[in-house]
Amino acid sequence: MTKATAGLDIQPLSEVIGAEVNGIDLSEPLDSDTVAAITDAWHEHIVLLFRDQEIDADQQIAFAENFGDVGVRSRPAERRPEGADYNASIMLVSNVKKNGEYIGSLPDGEMWFHHDMCYDKAPHKGTFLYAMELPSKGGNTLFANMYSAYEKLSDNTKERIIGKRALQIYDFATRETVDISDDISKYKHEVQPVTITHPVTGRRALYVNPLITARIEDMPDSDSRTMLDELFAFANDKSIAYEHVWKKGDLMMWDNWCSCHARTDFSASERRMLRRCTVKGQQLYE
Repeated sequence: MTKATAGLDIQPLSEVIGAEVNGIDLSEPLDSDTVAAITDAWHEHIVLLFRDQEIDADQQIAFAENFGDVGVRSRPAERRPEGADYNASIMLVSNVKKNGEYIGSLPDGEMWFHHDMCYDKAPHKGTFLYAMELPSKGGNTLFANMYSAYEKLSDNTKERIIGKRALQIYDFATRETVDISDDISKYKHEVQPVTITHPVTGRRALYVNPLITARIEDMPDSDSRTMLDELFAFANDKSIAYEHVWKKGDLMMWDNWCSCHARTDFSASERRMLRRCTVKGQQLYE
């Protein structure tokens, strides 16, 4: 079987985050030099794009396995729209319906910035998302560089958040924030550092987001809310973000530890289907 080689053409997608990798067929096994080159590019650019790929679920998983152990979804099997017997490592991100029911998760509408799996004790380090069906307009994905988000904080703010930890909580049944005045035990949640040191690069990244971060621990609610609003300013800072307009056959892989992503709105009357898997991570520390 033919193997891809490390003769890759890597072109930045923006000045702040992302790069397109050309000269590779992800349906084929990769040699160690190619995996090393992609890994280096991933750590440098945070988000990588591979255009014009024709891969099935098994090939997508095989590609992801080059970068770690493939993760299993946090959502309980009996609550997955794909069905309890569907591959536990694959999530369909889709608004397509069968017999009146969605066949995938996160079907329609805008999604605020978030880190995948930040509500887990060992957040998955990477996400791999493949585009199969797309609307004519919208449903774009925005990626924010959370190294840059941290670097743009004032020295005073950096000082104030040293040692702080935040509650990350998510309700799989909605795309809205969780009301933490309710019983939170029924939701997936974990307390994480407000900033983390990336386990590979050693760089400091902001690790809060508008969708999943509910409060800063050991602070009065009003002070927590004020602090989070200040930290969430990155979500409106286009200077640290890249907006990806999907094309069929795109595969995007991104580092969840040092990036956030969001989705723009699109027409619910148009089909959209992407296929996602992740690779496992580790506990994160300040």
